[in-house]
Amino acid sequence: MEKTFIDLFELQTRLKKGIESLFPNRLWIKAEVSAVKARSGGHCYLELSQSDDSGLVAKSSAIIWSPKYRFIAPYFESVTGSPIQEGMTLLVEVQVNYSQLYGFSLIINDIDPEFSLGAKEMERQKTIERLQKEGLMDMQKGLVLPALPYDLAVISASDAAGYRDFIRHLDENPYGFKVAPELYPALMQGADCPTSIIAALDAVLASGKEYDAVLILRGGGSKLDLACFDDYEMAAVISQYPLPVLTAIGHDQDFHVCDMVAHEYVKTPTALADFVLSFYEDEDERLSSYENRIRLAVSNRLYREEALIESLAARVRSAFALKIAAMESGLQVLQARIESADPRRILERGYALVTDADGVVLKSVSDRKTGDKVSMMFADGTLECTVDTVSLKNS
Repeated sequence: MEKTFIDLFELQTRLKKGIESLFPNRLWIKAEVSAVKARSGGHCYLELSQSDDSGLVAKSSAIIWSPKYRFIAPYFESVTGSPIQEGMTLLVEVQVNYSQLYGFSLIINDIDPEFSLGAKEMERQKTIERLQKEGLMDMQKGLVLPALPYDLAVISASDAAGYRDFIRHLDENPYGFKVAPELYPALMQGADCPTSIIAALDAVLASGKEYDAVLILRGGGSKLDLACFDDYEMAAVISQYPLPVLTAIGHDQDFHVCDMVAHEYVKTPTALADFVLSFYEDEDERLSSYENRIRLAVSNRLYREEALIESLAARVRSAFALKIAAMESGLQVLQARIESADPRRILERGYALVTDADGVVLKSVSDRKTGDKVSMMFADGTLECTVDTVSLKNS
């Protein structure tokens, strides 16, 4: 019995007509990028997929032809800050295509970059709501940073510019303060970023070292590059971590869920270095204040002591001056008395001093006899005399 058949090309042609007739116009679809590769010729080949709780449920090849890709790619990156890459959820305008040679595919004519940002923001808000509901948002705030955080575990990529800036800023601080940061390397972007950072956090605890704080830092990047820091699992681990976690992720305008649950967050790695150094600056200022207060107190004490010593010295000088004046006055009185008792003064008033031959002063004529030699001393000279007569007062 002869069998009816058609060749493969006919089958593929019928399929092409049937499939393309079902979707004659372009339509917008939502899908996740599971693979992407831009060819040297300018075309971009993607694999779009969809998953649910059970796993992968749909998959299709997609192509952006070079004339479109030259416009779509830079515009998408300018809006989102990131090139088209794996893990993104896209809203794409496609034309259903079926080739007899290559099978089913989607020709991408346009991509809505705002949708990719919106999808991430919706996911972020759900994460925040879940953390709030579970009471995890403020758990880190209850931990206390040491007065001088010295032993620091740093989670970052070893070759990241932000990590180098952080270390350089610490090392080159103008005060010469020293801290001890130790790097625990981790991926800082992409789908594996949260798992990698959680592993680094576990490694910090497993090290057995008593760190004062854990610092998670990376430099700037696109919003989609940094979207991994809105991951629920990583935020939940940070919020319940037993050590204070400090974050510095991205640019000044960036604020991630991990920043929200951290003990402290700052905008950039260099700002985080400044934050650490500020503890040392405050302590240095406090010690300088104590030093100034001690110096002032000692200076005031010395001033009071010097004033007291000067007062005592003045009193001693005054007492000595009065004592010396009194002594000088007494000497003057004594000198006057001595001078008034000087025999020469008496002689000057017309009196004479009589001595015997031995020079003994004669105070009486008794015991004198005729012929004795006597000397009579006057103010201007001495007479050597011989006694002719002795006449007693009552004789």
